[in-house]
Amino acid sequence: MARIPEPVQNLVDAFSRLPGIGPRTASRLTFYLLKNNEAAALQLAEALENLHAQTHLCRECFNITTADRELCDVCADEKRDQDVICVVESPMDVIVLEQTDGYHGKYHVLHGLLSPIEGINPEDIRLAPLINKVARGGISEVIIATNPSLEGDATALYIQQKLADYDVRITRLARGLPIGGELEYADQNTLLRALSGRQKMV
Repeated sequence: MARIPEPVQNLVDAFSRLPGIGPRTASRLTFYLLKNNEAAALQLAEALENLHAQTHLCRECFNITTADRELCDVCADEKRDQDVICVVESPMDVIVLEQTDGYHGKYHVLHGLLSPIEGINPEDIRLAPLINKVARGGISEVIIATNPSLEGDATALYIQQKLADYDVRITRLARGLPIGGELEYADQNTLLRALSGRQKMV
């Protein structure tokens, strides 16, 4: 059986490690770049090289921003509601919520969810900065917008417990989101209903 040349196999393997891309799709992408479009391959390589070099995390909410800015667009916008924080798992969730145009407060990106089974504990995600932010005062509501999954629920409960002693309203997105679903794949109407129907955690 003929062997695939090593450089080709390396790219197939690299694509296969991306979420949602199986071996067959990885192979199609690789051979498309190899056969059809050298310029596209070079553009992709340049974009990947610049991805980390030209981005970093916002010092306030930990969303992604460009390397030449300390604050992301949301944190830099003084017209946003300064006393409301929406807690999300990833920067992708910020993008999805912003596309609904139904939320006008600030964000806090955790970059993960609690999962003791996988060894992800509170110190492994950005929970401490959130608690410190609320402790400083000036926050009236914390909206917990973690995915409605076992890990998302565990993270929401942990946040609720840690903020219980502070004078802040803690809400959770309404169950317009399907159990086990992810914000990234929800349509805008579902997200708007979930935002408007958020409930106080008890």
